[in-house]
Amino acid sequence: MAKILVVDDETDLEVLIKQKFRKQIRQNDYEFLFAYNGKEALEKLSQDPGVDLVLSDINMPEMDGLTLLSKLHDLNPLLKAVIVSAYGDMDNIRTAMNRGAFDFITKPINFEDLTITMEKTLKHVNQLKETLKAIKENNILKMYVDENVLSFMGGQMVENTMMTNENIEATVMFIDVCGFTAISEETEPDTVVTLLNAYFDLMVGEIIAQEGYVDKFMGDAVMAVFRGEYHLDRAIDTALAIRQKINQFPESDDQTGYRPKVSIGLKSGEMVSGNIGSASLKRLDYTVIGDTVNVAARLQGLAAENQIVISEACYLQVKEAFKCKKLGDFELKNKAKPVTLYEVLE
Repeated sequence: MAKILVVDDETDLEVLIKQKFRKQIRQNDYEFLFAYNGKEALEKLSQDPGVDLVLSDINMPEMDGLTLLSKLHDLNPLLKAVIVSAYGDMDNIRTAMNRGAFDFITKPINFEDLTITMEKTLKHVNQLKETLKAIKENNILKMYVDENVLSFMGGQMVENTMMTNENIEATVMFIDVCGFTAISEETEPDTVVTLLNAYFDLMVGEIIAQEGYVDKFMGDAVMAVFRGEYHLDRAIDTALAIRQKINQFPESDDQTGYRPKVSIGLKSGEMVSGNIGSASLKRLDYTVIGDTVNVAARLQGLAAENQIVISEACYLQVKEAFKCKKLGDFELKNKAKPVTLYEVLE
């Protein structure tokens, strides 16, 4: 649902907006907030940082729309504003655009034009959000992006958002390409990189398809994280799809005759999500850490070729949805008692 703040001292505009957009309001497509001058608008934006779009008049008491425009970027760099005013002369239009207005509509309002403009602006805002989300999740890119670049791309608020540290419930999955280290020692570097990238491309496609994200590539292994609803089920679906498609890979056409297999370990639970690394080197990695992550890595280490290994706690959550086989009790590093493990079959 998009949140839109309408800033205008004409009180009848609020009634008109609610009438014209009643269907979108009823369907929860739009939520409208209202302020009667720029000063009140800034107060409302401070109270509700989730606003996506501002529709503002120019001529208002206490603080006019052009002054409001000059303050919006510092408040929220992702927020976009459209000026809706009877003062449609070129001087006002140029001033508004120079102060960051996304578009300009003249009164009396043509609501068809306003609707199209709102949709266009909100689409742009959503694209910005998706871009920032992708940057946050793309650890390879972040290794080469320092805080100055992040600030340039979106201001302090965006940087703070990307640096958020939090406890989350999620599923972590480690996928290893079995036996690839030995192949890399005997094969030409170009061939090694080409093969591994092809395997990784397949894995990444399946991870993204289930709304997971790649946390990092580690040699010939991948670490992926799944958040949100049914994150454990989605992670297991991903593991099964990756195993099936990797097994369908043809034998490599070099002299090694290598045919890829994977071993997979995954664990669901609480973990810390944050920006970890060296600030002095400007090498910070937005990643997850904690016991859940460590256990997932160890389960992958125990998994044989074509095995998907999960803990008993995970098995109890998904036993109705997936066919599993008990592997037995295993000693894990830093665990006082043996841990019961299961293999996901299908």
